[in-house]
Amino acid sequence: MAQIDTVAAVRRFNRFYTRAIGVLERSYMGGPYTLAENRVLYEIAHGAGVTPSAIAQALDLDAGYLSRMLGRLERDGLVARARSPSDGRSVTLKLTPQGEAFFASLNARTVERVEAMIGDLSSPQKAELAGALDTAQALLAPQAAKPPIVLRAHAIGDMGWVTERHGVFYGQAYGWAPKIEAVTARICADFLDNFDPDWERCWIAERGGERVGSVFMVRESEGVARLRLLLLEPSARGEGLGKRLVDECIAFAREKGYREIVLWTHEVLTAARAIYAAAGFQLVDSYVHDDFGKPEVSETWKLVL
Repeated sequence: MAQIDTVAAVRRFNRFYTRAIGVLERSYMGGPYTLAENRVLYEIAHGAGVTPSAIAQALDLDAGYLSRMLGRLERDGLVARARSPSDGRSVTLKLTPQGEAFFASLNARTVERVEAMIGDLSSPQKAELAGALDTAQALLAPQAAKPPIVLRAHAIGDMGWVTERHGVFYGQAYGWAPKIEAVTARICADFLDNFDPDWERCWIAERGGERVGSVFMVRESEGVARLRLLLLEPSARGEGLGKRLVDECIAFAREKGYREIVLWTHEVLTAARAIYAAAGFQLVDSYVHDDFGKPEVSETWKLVL
């Protein structure tokens, strides 16, 4: 039954979104070309020396169908082709000056349409929408197309990224900016200033060289470790990364002989709280504060090892 409901939900969203972005229009965005032709222009505009075969593969298009579209775009003066400098048997495509002007106008109209769609949403709602769309893309993308997520120790530049992403995400989603960025910056600075590799660790999660998550384990006192700054990018959610990062912290704490792990979180962070609860952490204290500019329920959780 759950599978049928999911299929129905995806189909329902497809019907809504294709109508919303004008897929069913005879010409896209009021211009002379179909959505498919405009997608071809997009691939050419964003690729350096892109080939017809690369476009066919990227868009999953029949070669004959793509050839007819390219022929029309060339006749209209938007696209030009040249012999590939690395392979004389292949051709590369680029936009002509006329094509660049057309694509710039198309891109501006597209941005205007999307802005009109989301114009009535609040900043937290926009952040929620962006996260939901990233999650949907991550879940529906073929697994083989996604590089594995690897965990590594922190390196130069990582603390700046952690601070920035906390400021951007929690600022947009919960209205905590700029306070949360200041708090995160102080935590990161303290970590670097006092870092003891025998007792502390930072894990940075990467996919294909791009940072997608982080977590810290710092020494609170003798026998007590503190889990800090658990963060997942929307594109990495739904893959068990949060559990994986928390499990790394727990394994590290046990290896070092800590007696317990404590952490600080907030009632509104339901996804993180679910991860902590599943790992065996228990809520031991809560209070209301407005350190981030608005009242929030702060919580302390603890795991006895």
